Amino acid sequence: LGPWCSPTGSPAPLSCETGCGEGSWILVCRLLVPTQVSLLSMEEDIDTRKINNSFLRDHSYATEADIISTVEFNHTGELLATGDKGGRVVIFQREQESKNQVHRRGEYNVYSTFQSHEPEFDYLKSLEIEEKINKIRWLPQQNAAYFLLSTNDKTVKLWKVSERDKRPEGYNLKDEEGRLRDPATITTLRVPVLRPMDLMVEATPRRVFANAHTYHINSISVNSDYETYMSADDLRINLWNFEITNQSFNIVDIKPANMEELTEVITAAEFHPHHCNTFVYSSSKGTIRLCDMRASALCDRHTKFFEEPEDPSNRSFFSEIISSISDVKFSHSGRYIMTRDYLTVKVWDLNMENRPIETYQVHDYLRSKLCSLYENDCIFDKFECVWNGSDSVIMTGSYNNFFRMFDRNTKRDVTLEASRENSKPRAILKPRKVCVGGKRRKDEISVDSLDFSKKILHTAWHPSENIIAVAATNNLYIFQDKVN
Repeated sequence: LGPWCSPTGSPAPLSCETGCGEGSWILVCRLLVPTQVSLLSMEEDIDTRKINNSFLRDHSYATEADIISTVEFNHTGELLATGDKGGRVVIFQREQESKNQVHRRGEYNVYSTFQSHEPEFDYLKSLEIEEKINKIRWLPQQNAAYFLLSTNDKTVKLWKVSERDKRPEGYNLKDEEGRLRDPATITTLRVPVLRPMDLMVEATPRRVFANAHTYHINSISVNSDYETYMSADDLRINLWNFEITNQSFNIVDIKPANMEELTEVITAAEFHPHHCNTFVYSSSKGTIRLCDMRASALCDRHTKFFEEPEDPSNRSFFSEIISSISDVKFSHSGRYIMTRDYLTVKVWDLNMENRPIETYQVHDYLRSKLCSLYENDCIFDKFECVWNGSDSVIMTGSYNNFFRMFDRNTKRDVTLEASRENSKPRAILKPRKVCVGGKRRKDEISVDSLDFSKKILHTAWHPSENIIAVAATNNLYIFQDKVN
């Protein structure tokens, strides 16, 4: 690996030489998702959103609703959105670099916070619909406003986030307090004018896409034509047009006529980054299907089928559970597919279906702990995985607030920790190692000491720089590679 660059410099450009094995990462900032208490204070003081430290509240304030459930950079990396179990979306904006404080360039501060979804109740099925945000996806910026999709289990919403620093004054039919005036009292005609005001960031719902999913939505993906997107639940995938909210087109339906014959469910789906007709979806059986919408309207028949034959020697009671794919991602180039199952990350070439070209062990030391992980339900945790901007490094989470990076070129890997103990800004992260058996070294942690309640499920990588966001419960850690 080439050397990483000094905390005061700009991040190194992503290249084949920029890896993860021996490079150093520094903590840029640690943010907490604003709790309901802090949201009230933001309404009272509009400048509060600019103060990073105001959100570094004590961990004891966190509730179940504050736990981060998704993280996503926009296409430029200037904005970072998080969704939580309370149905809120918090958007962070990157600090602009100044001559006096060059090192603040990588820092993110709260830009906007809004309630995206509310808890609902389906009276026909007697089911409560959680407000938890399952996924957020940004649309490319076309004008001064930003647009993003957010979804809970049943409903997808398109949000517009825009700035306003002027307000109109001098209406003819309204007085200064907004009350209607009697037309008979109007004797002169006024021309309304725009007056400066404090900057206000507004989030408004532009579209609501509802009533199309019987089962829980697990994925949304924006098409490369930017006119359509798809939403996937356990058994079906629907194609939507951004302008049409009252109907969608069903493109995949794996629901059997008899539900007792159900053997697998859809776990994740994503559009190809360049070809608007191509998409993939993964299943709980560890398989990936590539579909082409040009072949047929209903893509029940896949174009390609990716599956790795199981090694009979590794067959166990847990084999089917740990082979379930929790996340699938196209590479930025569109040539490769990355999948994450419980123990591994695999990279597949679109031209080779019979086995992955790369397999990375994330936490193979847990293989002997599968029985206890099954008993405490951790074996069903759904870890995500991400590419860096050049597709040369991949990142995914683990337990004990560990996250792993794998350099595809040098085949080196590193384990890092996102913890409150290391939350001093600009602190360099030290690689962590897990001791499986035998004598434990001073800098190692025993596999029996791992805290399975602390887990990194959601991560994001800046689209063009070595800046990563890691969600740990209600904490959002932002790290940047140490540059010379």
